[in-house]
Amino acid sequence: MPVKMQIQAMTFASQALDIYDVSDCISIASHIKKEFDKKYGGGWQCVVGSNFGCFFTHTQGTFIYFALETINFLVFKGAS
Repeated sequence: MPVKMQIQAMTFASQALDIYDVSDCISIASHIKKEFDKKYGGGWQCVVGSNFGCFFTHTQGTFIYFALETINFLVFKGAS
C-alpha cells in the first residue's frame, strides 16, 4: 500500500478508536471500511481484533497490517 494510503488507514483507525469502545471491533472495522470505500472506491475489507487468522487474495498494492494500542488492523481491497 502506498505511504499516503498507509497514513490514511492509521488515521481512520485512530478516529474509530476515538468514537467506539476498543472492544467494539465490528464498529471499528465498519468505520474504516466505509471511509476507505468513500475515499478510494468500493471493495475494501477490514479486519480488526487482537487474535485472528486470515487467508485471502487482495489487489496488488492495497494491503496493510498494523497495530494501534492493543488492537491489530488489516485493511485490503479484494481481488477483482
